[in-house]
Order: sequence, then structure tokens, then C-alpha cells
Amino acid sequence: MRESTTPPGRLPPRVRIAPSPTGDPHVGTAYIALFNFVFARKYGGRFVLRIEDTDQERSTASSEAAILEALRWLGFEWEEGPDVGGPHGPYRQSERLGIYQAHVQRLLDGGHAYRCFCTRERLDALRREQIEAKASHLGYDGHCRALSPDEGARRAADGEAHVVRLRVPSEGETSFFDHLRQETIGFQNEQIDDQVLVKSDGFPTYHLANVVDDHLMGITHVIRGEEWITSTPKHVLLYRAFGWEEPCFFHLGLLRNTDRSKLSKRKNPVSIFHYRDLGYLPETLLNFMATLGFSMGDDRERFTLDEMITAFEWSKVSAGGPVFDAAKLDAFNGADIRAMDVDTLHRRLLETTLAPERLRALLFHAKERIARLDDVVPYISFAFGAEVDYGPVLDKVKIKKRSRQDVIDVLERFAEEIERDPAARTFEAAALEAFSRGFCERSGWKAKDLFTLLRIAVTGRTAAPPLFDTMAICGKDRCRLRIRDLIGVLGGVADW
Repeated sequence: MRESTTPPGRLPPRVRIAPSPTGDPHVGTAYIALFNFVFARKYGGRFVLRIEDTDQERSTASSEAAILEALRWLGFEWEEGPDVGGPHGPYRQSERLGIYQAHVQRLLDGGHAYRCFCTRERLDALRREQIEAKASHLGYDGHCRALSPDEGARRAADGEAHVVRLRVPSEGETSFFDHLRQETIGFQNEQIDDQVLVKSDGFPTYHLANVVDDHLMGITHVIRGEEWITSTPKHVLLYRAFGWEEPCFFHLGLLRNTDRSKLSKRKNPVSIFHYRDLGYLPETLLNFMATLGFSMGDDRERFTLDEMITAFEWSKVSAGGPVFDAAKLDAFNGADIRAMDVDTLHRRLLETTLAPERLRALLFHAKERIARLDDVVPYISFAFGAEVDYGPVLDKVKIKKRSRQDVIDVLERFAEEIERDPAARTFEAAALEAFSRGFCERSGWKAKDLFTLLRIAVTGRTAAPPLFDTMAICGKDRCRLRIRDLIGVLGGVADW
């Protein structure tokens, strides 16, 4: 543990969390937000929320709304953002295109960037050649670097498709100081790619927009995941090209599965809403995440957000890759539930697990299939909890003329493709049905057979309310987790 030091950089700090609205709100986003938020509160700074939506193909308004909802559920508040405004807006990158265009022109005029007219076919061929030659570095070969600015401007004016690339110095080293690790990290310039700054559609890449926004929004400390370490030299070069002061960089360790692999939805639920909908308490989830990278210094693991803010200093933060141990989270959450009085527990249940709107959706389907009011509890039990028992229905997973591996493969493919489908991301019944029927046509599976597999995977039953209503009620994370669970069970079946 390092000695406590005065925080580097300008104080009070201005920090930001900048998620991309391209999917479910991720626990990794919450982890990074936690340290930004705590640092800002500790030193009387400002916490800024910026939406990085330059990926127009994947960004959605619903995903942005989900991010805001998830962060608020955890208890975060921001002084500036797309929903609350502020003096440095707009806070959505898609609304800042004119700003980026003006700044990239500055880079072009100063010779720090150049237009590249290489086609996708040429770039693909280049990469294949580098791989075949076992090149030490895969990346752009600078083919268009020698084009004169006048020729580049003329070809662009004629409508020729192009991107704008960063002109990385061909010699020397670019380095920066990582204030969490307390070390200087350097990269040889010949190993740094001439990164694309503006795509052919006119939208900036992350690298350009990130640096321009951080500077114009007055961000003093960039606190983010260690996956950005290799990109930081490119950002440093941009700061220097513009003549701007660099912020202080802190790179937190990546959250990891128990096998030390990067935390991903293939092995663990990663959506914040998964933990919310399964009944984890927001304050408990925050406490758990805090322990992954922060130590109070007295071997105490249970503490509140306010206590963390009071005790916070960077010498207590680890740069290692923390393991997201679901069993530890369960232990924390169980202890906090047991510590509640019954009235508080009752209120929490009515606000979440037994919320009226959720029960109403379940009862709409249950009322046609029960004879007594008491029957409703076992009938709707599939909508609660993370796991179901496949033992009683495992024999029904055997599909005529399909091997066990066929069943595993189709479930894996379904889980992967539904994640990428823009319409199905809403996880509404109609969109799920449309996607699933299209999937059957593409995969050559009969709808009856695939829908049977999905019903069993999601509910552990052969009979349940209409499949796609059921999936919508259970929610994306619960469905995805159960499909993976069934795949795991099938992988261990000896007789088929």
C-alpha cells in the first residue's frame, strides 16, 4: 500500500463518467462511476455524466435512458449531464459534431492529422499480409501520410470517401504518468497506430471526441479502466497537438471472473438491472463493488458510501484486477436483509420484487390457469429467482432427429444473436417473437422445437404462459442466465 499523498492535479476536481448507450448498463460502468463519484465528493468537485453515442449504428435512446435509471438506482447524482444540463453542454457527443469538425480542422491545418483514402479492401489485404508475415505490429502502414494537404482537401471536396488519421511521430516515445500505479508508462511511437480520428461518415472516433470533450468540459482527472492504457498515448499526442494541458490519468483494474478472465456476460450476469431485478440492495451492491478495489485500511469490508467518501484516498485503491465474486455479494446482501426490520423488508419487496405493475403482468396470464388463489404462488414462481430446476423436464429437451450438440449449439447461437439484434434489445414480446421466428428460418429449426427449448430454458417447465410474454416478464438477464444454465446442464448429460 502506498503512502497517502495529496491528490494530484487541480482541485476541486472535475471528473466524468462517459458510457456508450449501446446495450444494458454494465456493472463495470458502475464500478468506474463509483470511484469518480467518491473522488469528486471527497474533494468538493463536480461529477459529470457524458453520453458517448458516436457509434450511431448501435446507440439507442432506450439504452441511454437505462444507463441513467441504473446509475440513479445505485444512488449516484451528477451536477452536469444530458438530463440536467450544465455550462459545458451539450452532453451527448452526437450533438457536438460541429465542435469536433472545427477541432479536427485545427489538426489538419497544423499537420498533426491527414486525410486517408484507403479502401476497406486495401486495409483488409494489408492486415492479412501482416498476419501472414508475422509482423511485430499490426496496424496502418501510413500509405496516405505523404499526400499533400492540398491534394487531400481537393479529393475530399470531390466527394471521395475518406477518414482522418492522427499523424503519430515516427520516432521517439510517448509516455504518461499513471497516478494510481505511481509509474510512468511509455510506448515507442513506431508501435502506435495512426489512429482514425474521424470516420468516413463524418462522426468522430472515441479518441478525438474523448480528448476534445474532456478538455472543453474542464475534466481534471480521467479515472477509467485499465483497458484504456494502450490508448492513452494517442490521447496524450492529441493533447500536445492542441497545446492543451493533460489531465491526471488513473487506470483502475478490470473486473474479472473467478477464473481471472475479463468479466463478461458469457460467464457472469453483467447488467446492473440483473442485480436490481433479482433483489440485490443498491447500497449493498455499491459496498460490494467498493471492496473490489478499495480498502478502508482497518480490514473492515462493510461500510456505507458516505464512510467511503470520508476515508477515501488513492493510496487505498488497488490497481489489480479485482474478482467479481457473486458468492461474496450474496453473503453481503443476505446479511443486510437479515439486518432489516420486517416493516422495511416489506416495503422494499413491494417496491421491487412484488411491485404492483410486475404482479399485474403475471396475474394477467395466471388467472386463466388457476383454480384457487393459492395456486398463483407456484404458478408464477418461474418469474422469481435466478435458477430453475431442469431435472423434471430434462427428457423433454430431446428433440427428434437432433443431437445433444445440436441443441447446445442452437441455444448458444440464439443467445448470441438476440444480443446483437437491435429490435430484440427492447425485450418486448412482439420483438422477441419476430426475432425468434426469423432465427428459426435462418437456422433451419422448426419453431415448435426451438420454442420448446426456450420455454424449458426460461421456466424449467413445458407449460407456461405464452413464451414471449414469459420471456419479457422474466427479463433479458434472467432469460440469458437460464439459457446458459441449461447449456451447462446439457453439457454434463451422459445419456442422450
